[in-house]
Amino acid sequence: MASPNIPLCRPTIDEHELTAVAEVLKSGWLTHGPKTTEFEQLFADYLGVKQAIAMNSCTSALFLALVANNIRGDVLVPSFTFVASANAIVTAGAKPVFVDIHYHDCNVDAAALESSLTPETEAIMIVHYGGQLCEMDAIAAFAETHHLLLIEDSAETIGGLYDGKKSGSWGIGCFSFFPTKNITTGEGGMLTTSDAAFANRVRMLIGHGIDKTTLQREQDARPWFRAATTAGYNFRMSNILAAIGVEQMRKLDWMNQARRDHSAYLRDNLSDIDEIDLPVENARARHVYQMFTLKVKNGRRDALVADLVNQGIGASVHFDPPVHLHPAYAAYQTCDLPITEQVARQIVTLPMFPQLTRPQLDSIIDAIRGFFTHG
Repeated sequence: MASPNIPLCRPTIDEHELTAVAEVLKSGWLTHGPKTTEFEQLFADYLGVKQAIAMNSCTSALFLALVANNIRGDVLVPSFTFVASANAIVTAGAKPVFVDIHYHDCNVDAAALESSLTPETEAIMIVHYGGQLCEMDAIAAFAETHHLLLIEDSAETIGGLYDGKKSGSWGIGCFSFFPTKNITTGEGGMLTTSDAAFANRVRMLIGHGIDKTTLQREQDARPWFRAATTAGYNFRMSNILAAIGVEQMRKLDWMNQARRDHSAYLRDNLSDIDEIDLPVENARARHVYQMFTLKVKNGRRDALVADLVNQGIGASVHFDPPVHLHPAYAAYQTCDLPITEQVARQIVTLPMFPQLTRPQLDSIIDAIRGFFTHG
């Protein structure tokens, strides 16, 4: 039998993105420009926030969420995340304090935040894992009670809901447009906020500390006049990538629904396998399944991944090791994280993207069933 050759992910790109990029190239305006502004407005309107600021990565958004708020103390953050979350904290001059997660949804345990609080804690950086928001009522209340900045690492959760409120609208939202995410621009990120003063600081910082963009200066009498008011960075998003983002936003809802439909089919057809735990959708949340993950309970996780890959099914693991077990972060571990380490040993990521076909889903199901029946 031929290998099914199912990748872990595949961006949903069609003639709309191709046409949009061609139009930008023909316009001659390739750097931060009109399409960037349009993308930002579409994104802000979608989330119901006042400001969305496009930039080169989610990591830059996380970094500036801290830097623009002068956070230099402790930041509570899960260890079960991609290392970029912790990297942003350290490079901003702050200190990560790792907290444990829930087993069922791999998200931050709100109760663990309380036990990890220190006199130096200034912020919480939660990570919405795989497409599902954390328990935001409890986390937002905790942040307010202790006067902590709330940052949402929403890289994996564009369009996800908790109590009807979208990811990135509870605190400072930070989003990724890497090709594995629910929408993509190839590389890129977005920061969201309803704080105008903070947004202005971020906009200045992403453009070398200059308080007007090239597009804005074109309207001035002296468009060449560029005076930095602070030392900044070059974290801008180009007009080319933003043009892709505009087209991706137009189909985000149906792409998310396709992910939900595929995930429901996988869950329905794998639910009777005792050796695995399937993802759980919290009653107050709407999961958008940037990843479909399962947990292997019998110590055979690595063997399952190898077997799927050998059959042409692009399975992977997110995330093992957790950040506190990376050599660069060993010194930052201050408490035991038993659930984090358990999940890291068990987690498997299956292929998930809108264009998956029913035969491909059936191939994934058959391969997993075959492994536990005959493996």
